[in-house]
Amino acid sequence: MRIDAHQHFWRPARGDYGWLTPDAHPAICRDFGPEDLAPLLRGAGIEKTVLVQAAPSEAETAFLLETARTTPFVAGVVGWADLAAADAPTRIRKMAQDPKLLGLRPMLQDLDDDAWILRPELAPALDAMEQLGLTFDALVKPRHLPHLARFIEARPGLAIAIDHGAKPDIASGELAAWARAIRGIAESSAVFCKLSGLPNEAAPGWRTADLQPCADVLLDAFGAGRLMWASNWPVANEADGYETWFEAAEALTAGLSAPDRDLIFGGTASAFYGVAF
Repeated sequence: MRIDAHQHFWRPARGDYGWLTPDAHPAICRDFGPEDLAPLLRGAGIEKTVLVQAAPSEAETAFLLETARTTPFVAGVVGWADLAAADAPTRIRKMAQDPKLLGLRPMLQDLDDDAWILRPELAPALDAMEQLGLTFDALVKPRHLPHLARFIEARPGLAIAIDHGAKPDIASGELAAWARAIRGIAESSAVFCKLSGLPNEAAPGWRTADLQPCADVLLDAFGAGRLMWASNWPVANEADGYETWFEAAEALTAGLSAPDRDLIFGGTASAFYGVAF
């Protein structure tokens, strides 16, 4: 079974997508729902997806969970909760009563404090996540990796996946510090990573060869057993779309064995998120 381990649905009129404006994101500032994604999944042979939050609101998570319940190809939802709230554990336990909730994702890349995830007041919420078996998606950029490494070390019982390979700056070509940090995290922990979002970090007009150095680092660092492909759709539409990225990912992994490709395009996501085959 092929799994897209990271995609979004949204309705801008809901009002909780502060980042999604016509000026900043003209290609994707409209409604995207299951009917838009379904033909793309069929074309790529994808059977299941993981639906990920895109707004820092519990209301959006409720909207996504409702959508998941009526969309057969959505295996589950990575939602959002205010991890710093005093009643966060209670809220998280209530949310986790929905079997479609797979995990949570704070939008770390958008916070002023790059070390926010290390704040002690988050401990009760993180403890609750561990107790409930919820996963943690780390939406970070290269500057966050030293802090993320400390967080991962402090939370060995929390299942963590790094989104979009931590967004290496492919366009600038400044990859050495990112590569060192991501390799260090992979070597010293059991953290997972998503092979996703790379076209969005490349210069316009990117070619598959432009992505290969980063893909090679991720493949070498995490191996097929801890690396999962994802579309990051519809954000992918800002960098040539679903089909183009899927074809590029197939080319980037063409040198692997068939079992390893099966892991990257489905098996790893199944193991991490508990998506049954």
